[in-house]
Amino acid sequence: MFAFWFNIPLWQRVIAALILGVILGLWWGPDAEQIKWIGSFFIASIKMLVVPLIFFSLVSGVAAIGDIRKLGKVGGRAMILFIITGQIAVWLGLAIGTLLKPGAGIDPDKIPSKGDIPPPTDLAWTERIIALVPQSPVEVMANVDVLPLIVFALLIGIGILMAKEEGEPVAKIFDSGAIVMQKVTMIVMELTPFGVFALMAWVAGTLGTDALIALAKLVGLNYLGCLLIIIVMYSCIIKFVAKIPPIDFFRGITDAIAVSYSTASSNATLPVTLRCAQRNLGVSKSVSSFVISLGATINMNGTAMYLGLATLFGAQVFGVDLTWADYFTISILATLAAIGAAGIPGAGIIMMALVFPQVGVPLETIALVAGVDRIMDMMRTTTNVSGDAAVAVTVASMTGELDKEELISADDV
Repeated sequence: MFAFWFNIPLWQRVIAALILGVILGLWWGPDAEQIKWIGSFFIASIKMLVVPLIFFSLVSGVAAIGDIRKLGKVGGRAMILFIITGQIAVWLGLAIGTLLKPGAGIDPDKIPSKGDIPPPTDLAWTERIIALVPQSPVEVMANVDVLPLIVFALLIGIGILMAKEEGEPVAKIFDSGAIVMQKVTMIVMELTPFGVFALMAWVAGTLGTDALIALAKLVGLNYLGCLLIIIVMYSCIIKFVAKIPPIDFFRGITDAIAVSYSTASSNATLPVTLRCAQRNLGVSKSVSSFVISLGATINMNGTAMYLGLATLFGAQVFGVDLTWADYFTISILATLAAIGAAGIPGAGIIMMALVFPQVGVPLETIALVAGVDRIMDMMRTTTNVSGDAAVAVTVASMTGELDKEELISADDV
């Protein structure tokens, strides 16, 4: 029985659970809230992972850069492209969420036991800057205070880089910790079908078809945002910076796109992405190995876009008014959270717990979107993996490490 269950791909189990949950909820009605505790258990398990996962992943990701002076042009240009594309992706998600309002169709008064809406921060910009400094790292972790936690993690990573050889043992500890937390996350993700089933039954039974329509709209906007990133942003980078035809680029990463969509994991797709970059796109082994491996850890444009979109969704559902200062906070947090997100299925849900409280969006939003997150995660991962390859090709072209003849010959085969 267990062998049969685990032989079914997780995404198929999640889709089946989603459909069955909707059917049960529509049949059972408001009484479906009786099984919501299963979904709440799943969400609580996700919250448990937030602090250790973001801390180990961020420190490990920064330390993976190596000696910045030694890496020179390759590392610097890759990081600039990662940051710029990440910011564009976040603001795209915010723009889509603001204009098309995916959460406007849900009545928050119908949500039972929705919990208190955390008040948005009303600190002055000077106080916000001071608040970035963690007075006690332990207290910051205990309170899940995201911004000081991220700053502390980045400082630890930078300290490891500055320590050079002496910092390598510490870097290995964080690398191991990041891997362990990814494995723990995969264990928790096995609960996804049960959590999705219960949450979708609760959503469908309590909120009815209005909630299902709103969630379907959120899924559609997630795909729209990801497609705009891939088709418009990546194509422009490839055409005008890397100076190669975008159609050749996308033809070269077809295998990586297929694997990333089916697995929803940047890490699982990493070997295929490397092979596509080296054999089909003509990127040198040194550039592709560094840029794509680093990108699988910190370049999550699809996730960044979705965090902006999902935050707007939650704000609209619960009637939270966001200011421009909140938008800038979201843009920074979503970019940093995407950097700290593990390249495994479900990482986007975990990062929501970092972003939402900072702008007053209830964590109950996670329960609303968790049921359809896997469908969106597949497209977000495809966006992330395509971005890794796009940056690798661009950096290789800028540094003279791109074999365009091999690209042409690969296309002719």
